Parts: sequence; structure tokens; C-alpha cells
Amino acid sequence: MGEATRTTRIGVGLGTAPGAAEAAAQAAGGARAALGGEPVDLAFCFLSAGYAEQAAEAAAAVRAGLEPRHLLGCVADGVVAGEVEVQDGPAAAVWAASLPGASIAPFHARAIRTPEGVGVAGFPDLDGPDLVVCLVDPYTFPAGGFLARLNEEHPNLPLVGGLAGASGPGTQALLVDGDAHEGGAVGAVVSGVPVATVVSQGCAPVGREAVITQAEGNVVYELAGQPALEWVKSQLGSLPPREQLLAVQGLLAGIVIDENKADYGRGDYLMRGLLAADEDEGSIALGEQVRVGQTVRLHVRDAASADDDLREALDLAVRGSRPAGALLFTCNGRGTHMFAEPDHDARAVTAALGGPALAGFFCGGEIGPVGGRAFLHGFTATLAVFLER
Repeated sequence: MGEATRTTRIGVGLGTAPGAAEAAAQAAGGARAALGGEPVDLAFCFLSAGYAEQAAEAAAAVRAGLEPRHLLGCVADGVVAGEVEVQDGPAAAVWAASLPGASIAPFHARAIRTPEGVGVAGFPDLDGPDLVVCLVDPYTFPAGGFLARLNEEHPNLPLVGGLAGASGPGTQALLVDGDAHEGGAVGAVVSGVPVATVVSQGCAPVGREAVITQAEGNVVYELAGQPALEWVKSQLGSLPPREQLLAVQGLLAGIVIDENKADYGRGDYLMRGLLAADEDEGSIALGEQVRVGQTVRLHVRDAASADDDLREALDLAVRGSRPAGALLFTCNGRGTHMFAEPDHDARAVTAALGGPALAGFFCGGEIGPVGGRAFLHGFTATLAVFLER
């Protein structure tokens, strides 16, 4: 089949054998069968924590079974393949894509010390890519500072990924082609392929919006011209009983990142926790740097709002397009920790895709864009949805 007649195709497999190489080979076989003989341009291998010491053997098994142009992967708290989420026990998920016409640049980035502080080496130059995927070891790579710098240099960057915590410091194996690394970040810069990024923060707005009228750093002193804490209390007091109960269980501040809109929907807010309140000053401290003029709205999180938010975000992403498959980075606080039924996110995404071409892993922090800037999130599901041409 010629390059001009090929289209984006994605296959996924899951392996649960006791040995990592056997499980990876099983998963690679499932992905290969789903692709129907198409060449593999990019593959991902996600391994559960029990396979950490055998990650190199697992990668070799995937390369032998798929012969991909490029292979990436990591060890994580759990994996996703098709409609199945494996949060406990051994499992390997393999995602394989045939991407005709794609330019793919894999990388291994690492933290280095410079006279100015901590820097990053090994991250490639960017020239308007369609997607950047980044798998990060949080113990050895400064994800937050790195994202802040990327946002300054490359606004509107379609970057998704996650923190692959594995079982703690020194237990990670980041895979890039034929190498396995204990730390840093691995990923790929992909161009020439239509991709939609999705961020579902799983929250519902409550109360009214307010503009920050006095703030410094992450501390808000005034909202809408009144003491910030007083404003928060007034909003909570006006909520119906169910929303008040949800607020007690976990209250978040939604910060608008892109102010150039007439109205703000769920996807326009960056969710951050309320870290502290000062009764004497009437101030509140948020988990993000803020500035005067930004708009804030209180949010609550529960399983119902998380379900609605994910389905709505997916519908917007795939509307009018034909999805070929997706990569999913979902929080390790979701799954059965949030939803009554198992496999929630996997089932919701595969339903939106119209098929099981989905793989990913449970993260200790998810990366995705909000308002044209890439952020590190929590309790979130972020995705790269690959679209057919």
C-alpha cells in the first residue's frame, strides 16, 4: 500500500502474564492484529509497577513483535488498554500507530545544574508540532518549572502526558527506542498528523464569577472589591444543600487563563486547590500564581461532574471528525477511587472513539493545555485523540 493511500490506524493490546516480556509480547500481538499488517510508525508500552525491573526486556519484546520506527514507554501506577483499566496487579498495555506522512522526533530530556539554577537538556527544538507527548519521572525532572518555561517560549503548544510515579524514587524505567532510562522525561514531537488534545478536570462550577482586584503571588486579598474570604463565604452560603456538601468534601478555585472570551465554560478554567485562609487578612491562598484582573469561580468535584465533564470534552474534540484512537493520561485518584464502577474513563473514551483503540496509564499528575498553556493537573484526564485524514 502506498504512502498516499494509507490513513491513520491504531491498534491496542493488553498483556497480564506474570513476566514482563511475556505480557508485553502478548500486548504487542494484540496491537499488531488490530492494525492488520500496517507498518508501525509510533508505539507506546505502558507497564505496571511490578514490571519495573524487567522494563528493558518488555521493550525488546515489543520491538520484536511490532518493529516500530519509534517506541516510547514508562512504568506507572496502573495501565489502560481499550475498555479495561488495570489499577492492581501486573499488566502491560501496548499502543501502536500507523501514521502516514508523520514526522516523529523522540527525545530523552534530563535535568542539569547550571550557574543560573536547574536547566533541561535533551528536549528538541519545536516548530509548530501537531502534538508533543511527555512521560515524566517526577523525582528527577522539574515538570512544573519546565512547563512554565515552555509556555513562555511556545504558547498554544499541544502538549499532553503525565507523571509516571511507579513505586517511588529510583523505580522508574523510561523507554525511548532501544534505551531504558531511570529518570528524566521521554516523549515524542509529532508533526503532519491531525490530533486533538482533551483536558477534563472533572469539576462543576458553583456560585458566581468574580474578578481578582487585589493579589500578590498565590494569595488573593480581594475578589470583586471585597475581602476574598468574605466573598468565598458568601458564595458558599448561597449554594443549595447538595452543592454545599460537595464543597465541604473538596472546594476548588477555577482560574480563567484565556480572558478573551465573552463566556466561560468548563474547559476555560484551570482548577487549583484553596490551600489556606487568613481570617485576620480576609485572604485566601491558591495553588497557583495569580494576578489582578483574572476571573475566578468556585468549583466542586464528584463522580457525576467528572463523568459529565469527560463526556462533554470528548464530544467537542471528536465532533465532525473520525477518531482513529487516543492516548489517555488519567489520575491515579480516579478509577475506582472516584467512580463506583470500574473502567470508567476507559469506557467513556472508547465509546466516544467508537472503538477500543485506546491506551494509557494512571498518573501522579497529568499534563495538558488550558487556555493555550500547558499545565500540570490533578484528578484530571488528559488525552491526545488522533484523527483520520
